[in-house]
Amino acid sequence: MLSRAKIVAEAMELLAERGPKGLTIAALADSLGVAPSAIYNHVGSKRELLIYVQDHLIHGVDYAGFDGLSWEGGVRRWARSARDAFAGHPDLVPMYAVMPVTDSRAVLAMYDTVIAGFAAAGWPESTILSAVVAVESFVLGSALDANAPGDVFDAGELTAEYGALAGAVAADATRSTQSRADRAFDAGLDALILGLQSMLAATRNET
Repeated sequence: MLSRAKIVAEAMELLAERGPKGLTIAALADSLGVAPSAIYNHVGSKRELLIYVQDHLIHGVDYAGFDGLSWEGGVRRWARSARDAFAGHPDLVPMYAVMPVTDSRAVLAMYDTVIAGFAAAGWPESTILSAVVAVESFVLGSALDANAPGDVFDAGELTAEYGALAGAVAADATRSTQSRADRAFDAGLDALILGLQSMLAATRNET
């Protein structure tokens, strides 16, 4: 039986294969084996469908930490859960990154809660959006990196010519049992939070 959930799931498959321009109600109906009118019984327009896709993408994102943790703790929980959620849909990350949040209640609720958490921690309102976008940009890039092959930095037959890279790759692998992408994410998140702490301290010194 056709349902909104089934329509959204199929739309995500088409978006991954064809991109936003390749997703039309007609193409979606054809993929589901139904008439376009059947789609419109559940979704009013392509824009509405994309909003449901947005909402689905962030379904597993945990931003509740901003209600009880420090802003740093909230960022860590939000960033880790968002990276995991988007890593499951790497082909949709470029679309999500540039898609307006207009009318998407789930996405708007996430940003509103995150921004309120920064504000409650004393961040000047004029600096919050830049900080939030910086975190999300790192998260989306990390979600793509999580899908990179394990040998993405293997120079192959040219290894001897690029010894610095080969040495760094070999040394990195000895640091822990985590994957390279997980180690990079942890290091990047630590560095990002340190940078944000410095940014906040600088704004306080200006006042």
